[in-house]
Amino acid sequence: MTKIIITGSNGRMGRTLISCAAHHNDLQVVGQIDQGDDLKTVIGQGDVVIDFSSHSATPAIAMLCAAHKKALVIGTTGHSPEEKSQIANCQSQIPIVLSSNFSTGVNTLFWLTRKAAEILGPDFDLEIVEMHHRLKRDAPSGTAKTLAEILAEVRKLRLDKVVRYGRDGIVGERTAEEIGVHSVRGGDVVGDHTVIFAGVGERVELTHKASTRETFANGALRAANWVTKQKPGLYDMQDVLGLK
Repeated sequence: MTKIIITGSNGRMGRTLISCAAHHNDLQVVGQIDQGDDLKTVIGQGDVVIDFSSHSATPAIAMLCAAHKKALVIGTTGHSPEEKSQIANCQSQIPIVLSSNFSTGVNTLFWLTRKAAEILGPDFDLEIVEMHHRLKRDAPSGTAKTLAEILAEVRKLRLDKVVRYGRDGIVGERTAEEIGVHSVRGGDVVGDHTVIFAGVGERVELTHKASTRETFANGALRAANWVTKQKPGLYDMQDVLGLK
């Protein structure tokens, strides 16, 4: 039985995690932490912390987990470079799964995007379009950022030099190296992502659409079960699913 503590338990994902965990006989939620609660009071009871709180809270959660030798699963997105560095500093002490998206389908999209970029080569223009509900605070989504990172890695480009977040006005012709990323917000959309490979005379589009948060919650719970058996290090959902 893996004992889990959920931070951000009152949020959309937190509530979904609690609901889904009830259907996993090998998991038990022993702590529910949200704003105003102190993780220190329950961290000793768990084997792993699943963090869906906020990007600014994650580094402190990671350091507390490291101090108590508790595994960590991070689903929060929007971390700054400094926050990412603080999280990474804990990987020598505890196993951490950090993923922008825990959906099995989305991680298949990551894998397919890499393969398509390798096969199609540099003659195809690369664009990413993502859509989420009106209440999402960060843009682009963490998943869109991961897709852009994959494309830049395959092309051997520095993402910060070639990424284009939307277009407005007289921006000139599109460059061959450009990677476009576009965010759409509205309604109650759980998460749609499309990677476009636009060539001359043909176009390839890879799309994933999520209709329920349970997809992400069950993936995070799967990661929680997996990470407790791992050595200290920084992992992602591709490791959990054996896609590497």
